[in-house]
Parts: sequence; C-alpha cells; structure tokens
Amino acid sequence: MTPDASKGSLQPEHQSAEALYFQRCTWCGTTMYNRVLCPACQGVDLRTERSAGTGTVRHSRVVHRNTPVTRNSSLVEMTEGFIVRGRVLGLPWGVRNGQRVRLFTAKDLIRQEPVFAALEDDV
Repeated sequence: MTPDASKGSLQPEHQSAEALYFQRCTWCGTTMYNRVLCPACQGVDLRTERSAGTGTVRHSRVVHRNTPVTRNSSLVEMTEGFIVRGRVLGLPWGVRNGQRVRLFTAKDLIRQEPVFAALEDDV
C-alpha cells in the first residue's frame, strides 16, 4: 500500500520515517492528524497525504513531570491546516506562540511524537 492509496490509516507500508503524514477527508476536505472519523462531517473516507513539514506554534508549555529533564510540549498548526502535538528543539522556555517551525524528525525515540526546529529567519 502506498501513501496515496491508503484510506483512513496513518500507517501506510512505505511511508518515510522522516516525513509527517496527515489525513484529508475526501468528502469535505478537512485535514486532521491521526483520526478515524472526520471531525467536521464524520466521514470515514480519509486519504493519507505527506505534509510539507512547516508550521506555526499555537501553544507551548514547559513540562517538568514524568520526564528526566525539563521539556516543552507544543501544539503546532501545520501549513496544511491540521494541528499536531510535538516538541520544539532548544530551551523549553524559549518557545513562543507564533514561532515558525519545520519538522526535524517525525517521531522521537522516547515519546514517539514529532520534533520541530525553529526556522532560521524566526530565531
């Protein structure tokens, strides 16, 4: 199964480990991350697509519990319109709302969530 042909699953067999994939409802066009149903129309016909990998931090917080080191947990709105929870590299308290980021890796080894890096022109 290729990413273009997959329906309703974010686990196509040949997806790249370094890319971020999302779903688009074929009924209404809504984009989402890791869903079973479309949140807008409740449709189940979801097409998996590859993200361009850039986005904007919408919310970030510093997390101290359940982790050996302080880290940030951020909600990133991707260019395609879906929102994903991940972490931004650098100092946890240095991440700010509105900051532009790009995908660094699709899954970190510990939390299995996307990791982002600040864009050079936004630092």
